[in-house]
Amino acid sequence: MNDFKAEYLPELLRGNTEALLLYLVEELEFTYGYQLIKEIKTRSQGYFQFKEGTIYPALRKLESDGLIAGEWQQVPSGMQRRYYRITDKGREVLRDKLVMWKDFTAAMNLIIEPDIS
Repeated sequence: MNDFKAEYLPELLRGNTEALLLYLVEELEFTYGYQLIKEIKTRSQGYFQFKEGTIYPALRKLESDGLIAGEWQQVPSGMQRRYYRITDKGREVLRDKLVMWKDFTAAMNLIIEPDIS
C-alpha cells in the first residue's frame, strides 16, 4: 500500500466526483452505492474514503441528469437495493470528462515536472 498523506483539498475532488462515479458505473456495469464506496477506497489504496452522504446524493444527481439509470432489485436477504448502469448520454459525458482530465493533468505536469532535456 502507498503511503499517501491522508488529506487533500475537497475542492480537488469535488469537480471530479461525477467522472469518477461514471467511470466506475460503466466499468462495473451494474453496481450499487455501497459497492462504489468500497471500490473507490480499494482502488485509491485508502486515499479516498467516500461516505454514504456523498455518494448517494451524487448518484441521485447523475440519475436525474440522465447519465445513469437505476433500478430497485431485491437481494437474497429480502432487502431492496438500487443498482445503477451508465446511459449512452453518460458515456458521452464521461468521454468528454476523461479527455478534459487528461489534458488538465498533462498541462499540470508540464509545469511541475518540466522536461529538462
